[in-house]
Amino acid sequence: MKKVLVFIVLLVQLLQLEAQSPFSFDFHGFVNPHYYADSRSVVGGREDMMLFYPKPILKDSLGNDLNDGWQANMLAITARLGLKITGPEMLGAKTSAYIEGDFTGSTNATINDLRLRHAYITLDWGHHKLLAGQYWYAMVIHEIMPMTNPLNMGAPFHCYARQPQVRYEYHHDAIEAVAVAQWQLDNMSQGVLNGTPTSSTQFARHSLIPELNAQLRFRTDNLFFGVAANLKTIQPMVQTTYAAVQSSTDLYSSFSWSLFGKATLGPVTVKAQTLLNNSLYEGCSLGGYLMLADSTFQDWHFNTVWIDVERNEGHWRPGLFMGFAKNLDYGNTDFVHCFGRGHDMKYLWRIQPRLTYTTGNGLSFTGEAEYTRAGYSDPVGNLRLSLSMTYAF
Repeated sequence: MKKVLVFIVLLVQLLQLEAQSPFSFDFHGFVNPHYYADSRSVVGGREDMMLFYPKPILKDSLGNDLNDGWQANMLAITARLGLKITGPEMLGAKTSAYIEGDFTGSTNATINDLRLRHAYITLDWGHHKLLAGQYWYAMVIHEIMPMTNPLNMGAPFHCYARQPQVRYEYHHDAIEAVAVAQWQLDNMSQGVLNGTPTSSTQFARHSLIPELNAQLRFRTDNLFFGVAANLKTIQPMVQTTYAAVQSSTDLYSSFSWSLFGKATLGPVTVKAQTLLNNSLYEGCSLGGYLMLADSTFQDWHFNTVWIDVERNEGHWRPGLFMGFAKNLDYGNTDFVHCFGRGHDMKYLWRIQPRLTYTTGNGLSFTGEAEYTRAGYSDPVGNLRLSLSMTYAF
Protein backbone atom coordinates (compact mmCIF):
# COMPACT_ATOMS: atom_id res chain seq x y z
CA MET A 1 0.00 0.00 0.00
CA LYS A 2 2.90 2.37 0.74
CA LYS A 3 4.21 1.95 -2.83
CA VAL A 4 0.77 2.77 -4.24
CA LEU A 5 0.44 5.94 -2.15
CA VAL A 6 3.91 7.12 -3.19
CA PHE A 7 3.01 6.49 -6.85
CA ILE A 8 -0.25 8.46 -6.57
CA VAL A 9 1.43 11.37 -4.74
CA LEU A 10 4.10 11.54 -7.45
CA LEU A 11 1.44 11.65 -10.19
CA VAL A 12 -0.41 14.46 -8.42
CA GLN A 13 2.79 16.48 -8.10
CA LEU A 14 3.54 16.00 -11.80
CA LEU A 15 0.09 17.21 -12.78
CA GLN A 16 0.51 20.29 -10.57
CA LEU A 17 3.82 21.11 -12.29
CA GLU A 18 2.40 20.75 -15.80
CA ALA A 19 1.45 24.42 -16.18
CA GLN A 20 5.02 25.51 -15.40
CA SER A 21 6.79 22.85 -17.48
CA PRO A 22 7.50 22.19 -21.18
CA PHE A 23 6.12 18.70 -20.54
CA SER A 24 2.44 17.69 -20.65
CA PHE A 25 0.98 14.80 -18.65
CA ASP A 26 -1.92 12.48 -19.46
CA PHE A 27 -2.97 10.38 -16.45
CA HIS A 28 -5.41 7.53 -17.12
CA GLY A 29 -6.37 4.01 -16.13
CA PHE A 30 -9.26 1.78 -15.17
CA VAL A 31 -10.72 -0.40 -12.44
CA ASN A 32 -12.18 -3.76 -13.55
CA PRO A 33 -13.30 -6.42 -11.08
CA HIS A 34 -13.70 -9.93 -12.55
CA TYR A 35 -15.70 -12.93 -11.41
CA TYR A 36 -14.87 -16.28 -13.02
CA ALA A 37 -15.83 -19.92 -12.49
CA ASP A 38 -14.19 -23.06 -13.98
CA SER A 39 -15.66 -26.55 -14.39
CA ARG A 40 -12.26 -28.18 -13.58
CA SER A 41 -8.77 -27.26 -12.39
CA VAL A 42 -6.67 -25.42 -14.97
CA VAL A 43 -3.07 -24.56 -15.80
CA GLY A 44 -2.84 -20.80 -15.46
CA GLY A 45 -1.37 -17.82 -13.64
CA ARG A 46 -2.41 -15.24 -11.04
CA GLU A 47 -4.91 -17.40 -9.19
CA ASP A 48 -5.68 -18.99 -12.57
CA MET A 49 -7.22 -15.71 -13.75
CA MET A 50 -4.94 -16.12 -16.77
CA LEU A 51 -6.13 -19.47 -18.11
CA PHE A 52 -4.00 -21.55 -20.49
CA TYR A 53 -5.71 -24.96 -20.59
CA PRO A 54 -7.38 -27.57 -18.32
CA LYS A 55 -5.30 -29.96 -16.22
CA PRO A 56 -5.24 -33.67 -17.19
CA ILE A 57 -7.16 -36.37 -15.37
CA LEU A 58 -5.69 -37.16 -11.93
CA LYS A 59 -7.35 -40.10 -10.19
CA ASP A 60 -7.29 -41.00 -6.51
CA SER A 61 -7.34 -44.53 -5.11
CA LEU A 62 -11.12 -44.70 -5.67
CA GLY A 63 -10.89 -43.63 -9.31
CA ASN A 64 -12.19 -40.10 -8.77
CA ASP A 65 -10.75 -37.33 -10.97
CA LEU A 66 -9.25 -34.85 -8.49
CA ASN A 67 -9.09 -32.12 -11.16
CA ASP A 68 -12.80 -32.36 -11.97
CA GLY A 69 -15.34 -30.07 -10.29
CA TRP A 70 -16.40 -26.42 -10.28
CA GLN A 71 -14.49 -23.65 -8.52
CA ALA A 72 -14.92 -19.88 -8.57
CA ASN A 73 -13.06 -16.69 -7.67
CA MET A 74 -13.24 -12.90 -7.95
CA LEU A 75 -10.30 -10.52 -8.33
CA ALA A 76 -9.65 -6.86 -9.13
CA ILE A 77 -5.86 -7.10 -9.57
CA THR A 78 -5.87 -5.86 -13.18
CA ALA A 79 -6.81 -2.33 -12.08
CA ARG A 80 -4.40 -0.10 -13.99
CA LEU A 81 -2.70 3.30 -13.71
CA GLY A 82 -0.87 4.89 -16.63
CA LEU A 83 0.93 8.17 -17.32
CA LYS A 84 2.00 9.50 -20.72
CA ILE A 85 4.54 12.34 -20.76
CA THR A 86 4.91 14.41 -23.92
CA GLY A 87 7.94 16.69 -24.09
CA PRO A 88 9.56 19.25 -26.38
CA GLU A 89 11.37 18.34 -29.58
CA MET A 90 14.89 17.08 -28.93
CA LEU A 91 17.55 15.80 -31.36
CA GLY A 92 15.11 16.66 -34.13
CA ALA A 93 12.55 14.17 -32.80
CA LYS A 94 9.19 14.38 -31.04
CA THR A 95 9.76 12.97 -27.58
CA SER A 96 7.49 11.13 -25.17
CA ALA A 97 7.60 8.60 -22.37
CA TYR A 98 5.07 6.23 -20.88
CA ILE A 99 4.83 4.40 -17.57
CA GLU A 100 2.06 2.02 -16.54
CA GLY A 101 1.40 -0.39 -13.70
CA ASP A 102 -1.24 -2.76 -12.39
CA PHE A 103 -1.61 -4.95 -9.32
CA THR A 104 -1.12 -8.47 -10.68
CA GLY A 105 2.40 -8.73 -9.25
CA SER A 106 5.40 -10.09 -11.13
CA THR A 107 4.77 -13.66 -9.86
CA ASN A 108 1.95 -15.58 -8.21
CA ALA A 109 3.70 -15.01 -4.87
CA THR A 110 3.50 -11.21 -5.29
CA ILE A 111 -0.10 -11.01 -6.51
CA ASN A 112 -1.84 -7.75 -5.44
CA ASP A 113 1.51 -5.87 -5.47
CA LEU A 114 2.04 -2.95 -7.84
CA ARG A 115 3.77 -4.28 -10.98
CA LEU A 116 5.48 -2.43 -13.79
CA ARG A 117 3.73 -3.17 -17.11
CA HIS A 118 5.23 -0.57 -19.44
CA ALA A 119 8.05 1.96 -19.03
CA TYR A 120 9.56 3.33 -22.22
CA ILE A 121 10.88 6.39 -24.05
CA THR A 122 10.08 7.14 -27.69
CA LEU A 123 11.89 9.38 -30.16
CA ASP A 124 9.85 9.99 -33.32
CA TRP A 125 11.43 11.50 -36.44
CA GLY A 126 8.39 10.91 -38.63
CA HIS A 127 9.52 8.08 -40.90
CA HIS A 128 11.78 6.71 -38.14
CA LYS A 129 10.89 5.87 -34.55
CA LEU A 130 12.98 4.54 -31.68
CA LEU A 131 11.54 2.99 -28.51
CA ALA A 132 13.64 1.94 -25.50
CA GLY A 133 12.32 0.43 -22.27
CA GLN A 134 9.77 -2.17 -21.25
CA TYR A 135 7.10 -2.76 -23.87
CA TRP A 136 5.10 -5.57 -25.47
CA TYR A 137 7.02 -8.76 -26.22
CA ALA A 138 7.81 -8.55 -29.93
CA MET A 139 5.65 -11.55 -30.86
CA VAL A 140 2.70 -9.80 -29.23
CA ILE A 141 1.17 -7.92 -32.15
CA HIS A 142 -0.86 -5.53 -30.00
CA GLU A 143 -2.83 -4.16 -32.96
CA ILE A 144 -4.48 -7.57 -33.39
CA MET A 145 -4.75 -8.57 -29.73
CA PRO A 146 -8.04 -10.38 -28.98
CA MET A 147 -10.19 -8.46 -26.49
CA THR A 148 -11.14 -11.55 -24.48
CA ASN A 149 -12.02 -11.64 -20.80
CA PRO A 150 -10.73 -11.63 -18.12
CA LEU A 151 -6.92 -11.72 -18.59
CA ASN A 152 -5.51 -14.23 -21.08
CA MET A 153 -6.15 -12.04 -24.16
CA GLY A 154 -6.05 -15.08 -26.42
CA ALA A 155 -3.12 -16.82 -24.69
CA PRO A 156 -1.71 -19.37 -25.22
CA PHE A 157 -2.84 -19.09 -28.87
CA HIS A 158 -1.75 -15.43 -28.99
CA CYS A 159 1.38 -14.38 -27.09
CA TYR A 160 0.96 -12.16 -24.04
CA ALA A 161 4.01 -10.69 -22.27
CA ARG A 162 6.20 -7.60 -21.94
CA GLN A 163 10.01 -7.43 -22.09
CA PRO A 164 12.78 -4.79 -21.80
CA GLN A 165 13.83 -3.92 -25.34
CA VAL A 166 15.10 -1.57 -27.99
CA ARG A 167 12.65 -1.26 -30.88
CA TYR A 168 13.18 0.52 -34.20
CA GLU A 169 10.34 1.27 -36.61
CA TYR A 170 10.47 2.62 -40.16
CA HIS A 171 7.32 3.98 -41.80
CA HIS A 172 6.86 4.89 -45.46
CA ASP A 173 3.32 5.38 -46.71
CA ALA A 174 1.51 2.09 -45.92
CA ILE A 175 4.69 0.06 -45.37
CA GLU A 176 6.22 -0.49 -41.92
CA ALA A 177 9.41 -2.32 -40.94
CA VAL A 178 10.16 -3.23 -37.32
CA ALA A 179 13.34 -4.55 -35.68
CA VAL A 180 13.52 -5.48 -31.99
CA ALA A 181 16.24 -6.63 -29.60
CA GLN A 182 14.77 -7.71 -26.26
CA TRP A 183 15.81 -9.15 -22.91
CA GLN A 184 13.98 -10.86 -20.02
CA LEU A 185 12.58 -10.01 -16.61
CA ASP A 186 9.13 -11.24 -15.50
CA ASN A 187 8.80 -13.81 -18.29
CA MET A 188 11.88 -16.04 -18.09
CA SER A 189 13.30 -18.97 -20.04
CA GLN A 190 13.46 -22.49 -18.64
CA GLY A 191 16.64 -24.54 -18.28
CA VAL A 192 18.95 -26.22 -15.78
CA LEU A 193 20.43 -23.84 -13.18
CA ASN A 194 23.02 -25.40 -10.85
CA GLY A 195 21.72 -28.87 -11.73
CA THR A 196 18.03 -28.05 -11.12
CA PRO A 197 15.40 -27.49 -13.85
CA THR A 198 13.88 -24.04 -13.26
CA SER A 199 12.90 -20.70 -14.81
CA SER A 200 15.48 -17.89 -14.70
CA THR A 201 16.83 -14.91 -16.62
CA GLN A 202 20.29 -16.52 -16.29
CA PHE A 203 19.81 -18.67 -19.40
CA ALA A 204 19.26 -15.62 -21.63
CA ARG A 205 21.87 -13.48 -19.86
CA HIS A 206 24.64 -16.06 -20.25
CA SER A 207 24.02 -16.35 -23.98
CA LEU A 208 24.95 -12.64 -24.40
CA ILE A 209 22.53 -12.54 -27.35
CA PRO A 210 19.22 -10.68 -27.04
CA GLU A 211 16.06 -12.17 -28.50
CA LEU A 212 15.78 -10.77 -32.02
CA ASN A 213 12.61 -10.02 -33.96
CA ALA A 214 11.92 -8.57 -37.40
CA GLN A 215 8.54 -7.61 -38.88
CA LEU A 216 7.21 -6.31 -42.18
CA ARG A 217 3.74 -4.73 -42.09
CA PHE A 218 1.20 -3.10 -44.37
CA ARG A 219 -1.32 -0.64 -42.93
CA THR A 220 -4.26 1.37 -44.29
CA ASP A 221 -7.30 2.85 -42.57
CA ASN A 222 -9.23 -0.44 -42.69
CA LEU A 223 -6.56 -3.08 -43.24
CA PHE A 224 -3.47 -4.19 -41.33
CA PHE A 225 -1.39 -7.32 -41.97
CA GLY A 226 2.18 -8.52 -41.78
CA VAL A 227 4.77 -11.19 -41.07
CA ALA A 228 7.10 -11.57 -38.06
CA ALA A 229 10.20 -13.71 -37.52
CA ASN A 230 11.69 -14.35 -34.08
CA LEU A 231 15.08 -15.77 -33.02
CA LYS A 232 15.79 -16.62 -29.38
CA THR A 233 19.19 -17.83 -28.14
CA ILE A 234 19.81 -19.10 -24.61
CA GLN A 235 22.37 -21.13 -22.69
CA PRO A 236 20.13 -23.88 -21.26
CA MET A 237 22.68 -25.11 -18.67
CA VAL A 238 24.11 -22.51 -16.30
CA GLN A 239 26.39 -23.14 -13.32
CA THR A 240 26.75 -20.25 -10.83
CA THR A 241 27.88 -22.31 -7.79
CA TYR A 242 30.27 -25.22 -7.45
CA ALA A 243 28.57 -28.61 -7.63
CA ALA A 244 29.53 -32.06 -8.91
CA VAL A 245 27.08 -31.90 -11.80
CA GLN A 246 27.57 -31.69 -15.52
CA SER A 247 27.73 -28.16 -16.97
CA SER A 248 27.78 -26.84 -20.51
CA THR A 249 28.16 -23.48 -22.22
CA ASP A 250 26.48 -24.71 -25.40
CA LEU A 251 23.81 -22.38 -26.80
CA TYR A 252 20.37 -23.27 -28.07
CA SER A 253 18.58 -21.14 -30.67
CA SER A 254 14.92 -21.40 -31.64
CA PHE A 255 13.13 -19.79 -34.58
CA SER A 256 9.43 -18.87 -34.67
CA TRP A 257 7.37 -16.98 -37.22
CA SER A 258 3.92 -15.51 -37.56
CA LEU A 259 1.45 -14.24 -40.15
CA PHE A 260 -1.15 -11.82 -38.80
CA GLY A 261 -3.83 -9.41 -39.93
CA LYS A 262 -6.80 -7.21 -39.02
CA ALA A 263 -9.64 -5.90 -41.18
CA THR A 264 -12.33 -3.38 -40.26
CA LEU A 265 -15.45 -4.20 -42.24
CA GLY A 266 -17.88 -1.44 -41.31
CA PRO A 267 -19.16 -2.20 -37.78
CA VAL A 268 -17.18 -5.46 -37.56
CA THR A 269 -13.48 -5.99 -36.80
CA VAL A 270 -11.82 -9.29 -37.76
CA LYS A 271 -8.40 -10.28 -36.38
CA ALA A 272 -6.44 -13.45 -37.18
CA GLN A 273 -3.00 -14.99 -36.79
CA THR A 274 -1.06 -18.16 -37.42
CA LEU A 275 2.08 -19.03 -35.44
CA LEU A 276 4.81 -21.61 -35.71
CA ASN A 277 5.68 -21.76 -32.00
CA ASN A 278 9.19 -22.99 -31.37
CA SER A 279 9.88 -22.30 -27.71
CA LEU A 280 7.70 -19.24 -27.11
CA TYR A 281 7.22 -20.15 -23.45
CA GLU A 282 8.34 -16.65 -22.40
CA GLY A 283 5.47 -15.21 -24.43
CA CYS A 284 2.86 -17.27 -22.50
CA SER A 285 2.41 -19.42 -25.58
CA LEU A 286 2.97 -23.09 -26.47
CA GLY A 287 6.02 -25.03 -27.61
CA GLY A 288 9.48 -25.55 -26.17
CA TYR A 289 12.60 -27.67 -26.41
CA LEU A 290 13.91 -31.01 -25.17
CA MET A 291 17.17 -31.82 -23.39
CA LEU A 292 18.44 -35.23 -24.54
CA ALA A 293 20.53 -37.76 -22.63
CA ASP A 294 23.78 -36.47 -24.20
CA SER A 295 22.93 -32.89 -23.03
CA THR A 296 22.11 -31.73 -26.53
CA PHE A 297 18.87 -29.93 -27.32
CA GLN A 298 16.04 -30.60 -29.73
CA ASP A 299 13.11 -28.46 -30.88
CA TRP A 300 9.46 -29.31 -30.50
CA HIS A 301 6.83 -27.18 -32.14
CA PHE A 302 3.22 -26.12 -32.08
CA ASN A 303 1.35 -24.74 -35.06
CA THR A 304 -1.33 -22.30 -33.91
CA VAL A 305 -4.13 -20.46 -35.66
CA TRP A 306 -6.84 -18.21 -34.22
CA ILE A 307 -9.51 -15.71 -35.28
CA ASP A 308 -11.38 -13.03 -33.33
CA VAL A 309 -14.53 -11.25 -34.58
CA GLU A 310 -16.06 -8.30 -32.75
CA ARG A 311 -18.63 -5.56 -33.29
CA ASN A 312 -16.79 -2.24 -32.92
CA GLU A 313 -19.65 0.24 -32.44
CA GLY A 314 -22.90 0.66 -30.54
CA HIS A 315 -23.76 -0.11 -26.94
CA TRP A 316 -23.99 -3.88 -27.43
CA ARG A 317 -20.78 -5.41 -28.77
CA PRO A 318 -20.74 -9.19 -29.25
CA GLY A 319 -17.49 -10.98 -30.01
CA LEU A 320 -16.15 -14.47 -30.69
CA PHE A 321 -12.65 -15.90 -30.30
CA MET A 322 -11.70 -19.31 -31.72
CA GLY A 323 -8.25 -20.89 -31.55
CA PHE A 324 -6.61 -24.20 -32.47
CA ALA A 325 -3.08 -25.47 -31.82
CA LYS A 326 -1.45 -28.73 -32.91
CA ASN A 327 1.62 -30.27 -31.31
CA LEU A 328 3.81 -31.18 -34.31
CA ASP A 329 6.09 -33.38 -32.18
CA TYR A 330 3.50 -35.15 -30.03
CA GLY A 331 4.56 -38.57 -28.76
CA ASN A 332 8.30 -37.89 -28.55
CA THR A 333 9.42 -39.22 -25.15
CA ASP A 334 13.14 -39.66 -25.86
CA PHE A 335 14.43 -36.89 -23.58
CA VAL A 336 15.75 -36.19 -20.08
CA HIS A 337 14.01 -32.84 -19.50
CA CYS A 338 11.17 -31.12 -21.32
CA PHE A 339 11.07 -27.32 -21.19
CA GLY A 340 8.10 -25.34 -22.41
CA ARG A 341 4.34 -25.59 -22.32
CA GLY A 342 1.93 -28.23 -23.65
CA HIS A 343 4.26 -31.11 -24.58
CA ASP A 344 1.81 -33.75 -23.30
CA MET A 345 -1.06 -32.46 -25.48
CA LYS A 346 -1.70 -33.55 -29.06
CA TYR A 347 -3.87 -30.50 -29.67
CA LEU A 348 -5.59 -27.60 -27.94
CA TRP A 349 -8.67 -25.71 -29.08
CA ARG A 350 -10.90 -23.00 -27.67
CA ILE A 351 -14.20 -21.33 -28.50
CA GLN A 352 -14.99 -18.17 -26.56
CA PRO A 353 -18.11 -16.04 -27.22
CA ARG A 354 -18.54 -12.77 -25.32
CA LEU A 355 -20.97 -9.89 -25.04
CA THR A 356 -20.06 -6.39 -23.88
CA TYR A 357 -22.42 -3.57 -23.03
CA THR A 358 -20.71 -0.16 -23.04
CA THR A 359 -22.28 3.09 -21.88
CA GLY A 360 -19.88 5.12 -24.02
CA ASN A 361 -18.67 7.03 -20.96
CA GLY A 362 -16.02 4.67 -19.60
CA LEU A 363 -18.33 2.16 -17.95
CA SER A 364 -18.83 -1.29 -19.51
CA PHE A 365 -19.98 -4.79 -18.58
CA THR A 366 -18.84 -8.07 -20.18
CA GLY A 367 -20.10 -11.63 -19.94
CA GLU A 368 -18.22 -14.51 -21.48
CA ALA A 369 -18.25 -18.29 -21.85
CA GLU A 370 -14.92 -19.97 -22.66
CA TYR A 371 -14.59 -23.65 -23.50
CA THR A 372 -11.04 -25.04 -23.85
CA ARG A 373 -10.34 -28.64 -24.91
CA ALA A 374 -6.92 -30.23 -24.30
CA GLY A 375 -5.91 -33.34 -26.26
CA TYR A 376 -4.12 -35.37 -23.61
CA SER A 377 -4.11 -39.17 -23.98
CA ASP A 378 -7.48 -38.84 -22.23
CA PRO A 379 -8.84 -35.50 -23.57
CA VAL A 380 -10.49 -33.11 -21.11
CA GLY A 381 -12.33 -29.82 -21.38
CA ASN A 382 -12.95 -26.83 -19.15
CA LEU A 383 -15.84 -24.38 -19.27
CA ARG A 384 -15.11 -20.95 -17.84
CA LEU A 385 -17.93 -18.49 -17.17
CA SER A 386 -16.89 -14.94 -16.38
CA LEU A 387 -18.42 -11.55 -15.65
CA SER A 388 -16.54 -8.27 -15.46
CA MET A 389 -17.20 -4.57 -14.97
CA THR A 390 -14.81 -1.86 -16.18
CA TYR A 391 -14.68 1.82 -15.24
CA ALA A 392 -12.10 3.60 -17.42
CA PHE A 393 -10.88 7.17 -16.82
